[in-house]
Amino acid sequence: MFLHNLKYELISTIRFKDRLFWIILFPIILGAFFKAAFSGIYDNVETFSAMPVAVVGAENDQVLHSMLDSIENSDEPLLKVTYSDEDEALDALVREDILGIIYAGDKLSLTVGGSSIETTVLSSFVEQYNANAAIITQCAKNDPSSIPAVTQTLSEKLDTCREIPVTDGNTDYFTQYFYNLIAMVALYGSFCGIHITINSQANLSPLGARKCCSPTHKSVSMLAALVGNWLIQSLCMIISVTYVVFVLRVDMKEHLPLVYLAAILGGITGVSMGFFIGSLNRVKLPLKNAISMTSSMVLCFLSGLMIGDIKATINEKAPWFNKINPAAVISDSFYCLSIYDNYDKYIVKLATMVIISAIFVILGFAVSRRKKYASL
Repeated sequence: MFLHNLKYELISTIRFKDRLFWIILFPIILGAFFKAAFSGIYDNVETFSAMPVAVVGAENDQVLHSMLDSIENSDEPLLKVTYSDEDEALDALVREDILGIIYAGDKLSLTVGGSSIETTVLSSFVEQYNANAAIITQCAKNDPSSIPAVTQTLSEKLDTCREIPVTDGNTDYFTQYFYNLIAMVALYGSFCGIHITINSQANLSPLGARKCCSPTHKSVSMLAALVGNWLIQSLCMIISVTYVVFVLRVDMKEHLPLVYLAAILGGITGVSMGFFIGSLNRVKLPLKNAISMTSSMVLCFLSGLMIGDIKATINEKAPWFNKINPAAVISDSFYCLSIYDNYDKYIVKLATMVIISAIFVILGFAVSRRKKYASL
């Protein structure tokens, strides 16, 4: 009897085109807008690139030439050097084609067009070059034989100033919007969850009246409906993740099976939340749909779907909320896979989703069971 009810629940769920629009088509459209808005921003803004500078008066300074060439030809060059006269360099600085002008001489000097992180790095570079040059000059006067050893020491000191990544994962800040987009799809499963209890209560729908007259136990019928909606929502989550990874090309392929697992559990959480909302007494269907839509959007907003930094702010003020916010838990499960080298935090997020789903289901059954009607 359970399988019979499950079969027809799957068929009836697929026929509701409006629900499938919000679960499948709307996130696809929104994801396309996200991709158009954020495409290339991380590479162009967040990722460091060589700083363009002009060098003036270095024609006869072979040491400076050699040093700048080695920097420019390294695997991760700090500078992109152009040799020119002062007038050309000043014009390029005004046009913002370069960040600064380095003047060669007994000591290097620097002219910049504004204040920024890049110009601060340039200033530090010039100061370090002048300090090292002064040390080598002093050694040449006092003990010329020590120059090779001093030069080697200074080179080793410079080599220690290198980038050490804190993680091998995807550090693109804008990826979190796609994580939250998947979380939104999961919570939109609450629309399907609402109709489980609506179609099981005789006073709310004709189908509910027929089910109450059926010899099938109500708990079996509701469980079949719940499992059927879980399966349909899981399929929707698989479609959404596939679209995000293979069409929008968001970097999540390394742990793709685990991404699918987290998305499916997130979808189950969304349906379970809707199951609880639908079981609320004395609340009509339009209001239940409004509660589902509002709660889903508010939870996604607080998870960072619209404002990326809001979750960090909440974590400072009320860290407990991010631990129970279903949207934050779902999106954080993807973040844990991307950033951390082990699966400890990821497993905690999955366990949290299971617990939240279980609480919603238990409350939904507790509120919905044992209802009696004077007439049908």
